Amino acid sequence: MPYEIFLAFRYLRSRHKRPLARATSIAAILGICMGVAALIVAFALSNGFRDEMREKILQGTAHLSVLRTDGRPIENYSELATRLRQVEGVVSASATTYDGAIARGPKDSSYAVIRGIENEGGQSTQARQWLSEGSFGPLFEPSPTTVNAVVGSELAARLGLSVGDVFQIIPASESAGGLTHRLRTAGIFRSGLFEYDSTWIYVAFDVANVISGDNHAASMMSVQVSDAENVKRVAAGVAKTLGNDYTTIDWQQANQPLFTALALERRMGLFIIGLIIAIATLNITTMLILVVVERRRDIAILNALGATRTGVMLLFIIEGAVVGAIGAVAGVLLGLAACFIGNYYKLVSLPADVYSISNVPLNARPSETLLAALIAFALSVLATIYPARAASRMRPVEALRDS
Repeated sequence: MPYEIFLAFRYLRSRHKRPLARATSIAAILGICMGVAALIVAFALSNGFRDEMREKILQGTAHLSVLRTDGRPIENYSELATRLRQVEGVVSASATTYDGAIARGPKDSSYAVIRGIENEGGQSTQARQWLSEGSFGPLFEPSPTTVNAVVGSELAARLGLSVGDVFQIIPASESAGGLTHRLRTAGIFRSGLFEYDSTWIYVAFDVANVISGDNHAASMMSVQVSDAENVKRVAAGVAKTLGNDYTTIDWQQANQPLFTALALERRMGLFIIGLIIAIATLNITTMLILVVVERRRDIAILNALGATRTGVMLLFIIEGAVVGAIGAVAGVLLGLAACFIGNYYKLVSLPADVYSISNVPLNARPSETLLAALIAFALSVLATIYPARAASRMRPVEALRDS
């Protein structure tokens, strides 16, 4: 074993180390440990919030929305859906409508969004996965007397609705003529995204047309693609197929302000925690300076015995690196344990009306966990350079005379 490694570990285990140096080394390990753990939790929290928002958005909205360039309703939606399904990467295409309305129930009234969906289509399939009570089936069963709807859980609670209850809606569009419509609550859905749960009301596409007064027309075409991350490639194919009469908006464009804000928040949070780790590594510099002062006589003897400056410098670099490695490993274990406990007990709860989702999972990724540990270790090694160089430049005669 090289003497540098032997002496570095011997100094770390030394029982004769001064209390101040020992306390400084413990503080360095704890500081790095807490910094790495905080960085891992910050990574995991950012990932969890972004992934949760992305999942809810992709489940509730189209991967790609197709609209007329002139803003008019789409009347030939059946033919258009057939053409869209032939584009490479498109899984499904269906007509849909969005119309504002005032919903009035037994308990209260509230603003609502009437969503008209077809029985066969990606939007219908995704909406069924959110169902918590009742059924989507009655929406698409023709009935001359009853108009069925599936209501968001938060909206249902505000209006005082249960499955089977009847409520009224007043469409906001001018073409509807201000007529009041009575709907029966066939089901209640819970998406987990407050914006949807507090406003959306699902009805059959034909019913939505009757309510809005725009018969046989769609607001837009909802397109689901096989790979949501490659939606822009599919959008280019759609634009080539349909020409200039139609325009497309993908889910990334529609939610760009949200994801931009999340990215900025993530960068700022990681920068601040990175500064905390950098400050924690300064404890290593302080510790090694104290060790150099304490071990002046040993350093002088090593120099007198023929130790090179590089060897003496390497000795203290190894000692600081070991302290950094111990802190980094401990921080990884602590951070992963915190993520596990946070997910198990769902500790990160948020007000849904502010953050849209009520609970944030902590998604720790191996690559980011390793990156946090490597950053802490690299900073720990850099923190050893100054005291290690000071030790290597110490003159044996002066060190022995002053000791």
